[in-house]
Amino acid sequence: MTGMEPILRMRGICKRFPGVQALQDAGLDVLPGEVHVLLGENGAGKSTLMKILCGQYTADSGVVTFAGEAIRPASPLEAESRGLVMIHQELNLVPGLSVAENVFLGHEPTHGGLIRSDAMRQGAQNLLAKLRCDVDPDTPVADLSVAEQQLVEIACALRQRARLLVMDEPTAALSDSEIEALFDVIHSLCGDGVPVIFISHRMKDIFAIGDRVTVMRDGRTVGTRDVKHTEVAELIQLMVGRTIAEQIPKREVRIGEVVLQVEGLVRAGVLSPVSLSVRSGEILGVAGLMGSGRTELARAIFGADVADGGTVRVTGRTMSGRNPGASIAAGLGFITEDRKRQGLMLQRSVGENITLTSLDDVARFGVLDLRAERERAEGLVERLKIHLASLDQETVSLSGGNQQKVVLARWLAARCRVLLFDEPTRGIDVAAKAEIYELIGELVGQGVAVVLITSEMPELLGLADRVAVMHEGALQGVLDRAEATQERVMQLALGESRS
Repeated sequence: MTGMEPILRMRGICKRFPGVQALQDAGLDVLPGEVHVLLGENGAGKSTLMKILCGQYTADSGVVTFAGEAIRPASPLEAESRGLVMIHQELNLVPGLSVAENVFLGHEPTHGGLIRSDAMRQGAQNLLAKLRCDVDPDTPVADLSVAEQQLVEIACALRQRARLLVMDEPTAALSDSEIEALFDVIHSLCGDGVPVIFISHRMKDIFAIGDRVTVMRDGRTVGTRDVKHTEVAELIQLMVGRTIAEQIPKREVRIGEVVLQVEGLVRAGVLSPVSLSVRSGEILGVAGLMGSGRTELARAIFGADVADGGTVRVTGRTMSGRNPGASIAAGLGFITEDRKRQGLMLQRSVGENITLTSLDDVARFGVLDLRAERERAEGLVERLKIHLASLDQETVSLSGGNQQKVVLARWLAARCRVLLFDEPTRGIDVAAKAEIYELIGELVGQGVAVVLITSEMPELLGLADRVAVMHEGALQGVLDRAEATQERVMQLALGESRS
C-alpha cells in the first residue's frame, strides 16, 4: 500500500464535553482497501473520533476529508449517504423484525405504496450470500447468534453501499471459529476496495487482521505503525505512555483454610455434579471452551440459577437459602461476564451502583445515611482510580474499563469473603487489565478467596494457584500451578482423559 493516497483524512479534531476534553488534535489517515486498526485504552477517544466521522457527534474544530471532499456530517443518515457506516459494539438491530426487514429498515422497496416483501427478501438473500451467510431472511433477528447478527449488520452496510466501514469491538463476544469467518468477510470487503476501521483491544486480532494500526492516548493520536513491522510491546508503550511488563504479576500470599466448599452441585442438562473447594488467599482458575459450563457453574454457586442438587458452604456454613441475596449475606460476591446487562444499573449514578450491595452498612435504623454512602463510594473511587466527572453521573457514560471498576467497587464495599470473577478483563484495555490484576492480588493478600473464570490463557496461568477445567458441564480435573500448562489445560478442555 506504499504510495497510495488516503481515502480518509482526519486532521486537528477536537471535541469537548462538559468537564471533559475528549479529543485534542486527533487525526487519522485510512488507505483504500486496508484494515486500519484503531487502538487505545478505554477513554482514549477512539469511539468519539469515529462518532464524529459517522455523524453522531460534531467536532468543535478540525477537518475531515473523504474521497477528496471536505465533509462535516450532521447526522448518521448524512454520513451513511456518503457511504460512511459504523457497526457499534452494541448491535443496532430490531430483535422482533426479520433479517430482511432489518436489512431494509427505512428503505423498503415499494410498489404502489405497498412494501414489496418478495423484493426485500430477495435483496437480503443476495447480500447475505455475498457474505457467505446462509441465514433465512425470514428469521427473526432475536433467534440469531451474535456472529450471525454481526453479518446482518454488515449486510445492512452493503445495502447502504458502504464506501468505508467502522467496526467497534466486533470480536468481543465471538468464538475463535466465528472470528475466523468474520475475518474472511472483512478481507472480502477490502478486496472490493472498501476500507475497514477496526477498533479492538485484542492484540491477536490486530496482528491477524490489521494492515496498519493507529494508537490514541488521552484524546490524541500518538502514532501509526505498519502491523507487520511492530510488536506488542511497542503498541502497549504507545497506548499507556509507559512500559507494562507482559508477564502477569503473581503475588505470593499465605493460603489459609477452606472458605468455599462446593459438593455435588448439579443442574439437569447443564451441570454434571461438580465438587470443588477454594481457600482464603487462593485463586482458583476455571478454564474451558465456550459452552463448557464455566459461567453456569458460577451462577449456580451464587444462586442466580437454581441448582437441582448439591451443597454450597461459605466459611463452613451451608447456604440454605440459595439465591443472590442469601449469597451476599453469606459473604459471596459475583462479578458477572455481562456487566452492562447483569452487573450494572447503567441509568443510575456511579455512587448508587457502588453501594448497592452494602446499603445496610450505610443506614441508621433503616434510613439511608447519604453522607456515609457518599463517603464510602468516594473512597472506593479513589482506591480503584475510577475516572469520572462526578459520583452523580450516570454509569452508562463511563468507559468500559471504568464501568468494570464500578462493579468491582460494589463488591469491595460488600466486604465479601469469596469473589467469583467471570471474564473480569473482557473488553477492557491493557492498562485497566493491569490494574485489575493488581486489585485481585490485593484481595487475596487480604485473605479473600477468588474463583477466576477467564478465556485468556496467559491470565489464567499467570494468576491461578490451581486450575479447574470444565468440559460439557463436567469438571474434567483440577491442576496444581506446577502442572497447569497451556497444553494440559487444552487437553482437558477438549474432554481428553488425564492419563
